[in-house]
Amino acid sequence: MTIELDSEQPGLQQQTASILRELALAGKLGSGQVVVIGTSTSEVAGQRIGTSGAVDVAQQLLAGVREVQTEFGFDTVFQCCEHLNRALVMERALLERLGLTEVGAVPVPKAGGSMASTAYRSLSDPCLAEHIQAHAGLDIGETMIGMHLRHVAVPFRTSLRYIGEARVTAALTRPKLVGGERAVYRMEEEPDSTFCD
Repeated sequence: MTIELDSEQPGLQQQTASILRELALAGKLGSGQVVVIGTSTSEVAGQRIGTSGAVDVAQQLLAGVREVQTEFGFDTVFQCCEHLNRALVMERALLERLGLTEVGAVPVPKAGGSMASTAYRSLSDPCLAEHIQAHAGLDIGETMIGMHLRHVAVPFRTSLRYIGEARVTAALTRPKLVGGERAVYRMEEEPDSTFCD
């Protein structure tokens, strides 16, 4: 399924790259960090999620993701649909580096989703993991990636709000803030002379 876009608008690859680049710059994402990508190609095509998956749409989106991933050096994982319990497609080297638990399945467009299936076939040594705690996420078409983000997720509003016809939601994460009323969260130039026992 090829999506016809207004000739004034950038294509799906360019839209994806633009949004992901903006997220990467805002979050200072780079080597050693992980971005989770959730995608409904049906929603990109203007259809209801889970009804009209399209591999050619996934290929365009994946090209945009790869463009920015190469530029910034972060790792990407791709969320499967609920038929595979939202498992994550990734390179085996990443799974092993993070000590994640592998689960067994090969995503296909009708069980896993077009994007997860396309990403799986593009990797050198693909596998699935059940969970991850990603540093940031891009949700194309309201696929519910929140279960794979670190605490605390912080919504990030991108300049473009749609890829094709799909609404885009993005998030960065930050460490949990600990402490009480005397806690400080930024280094001061001069230390406070009051100490706590």
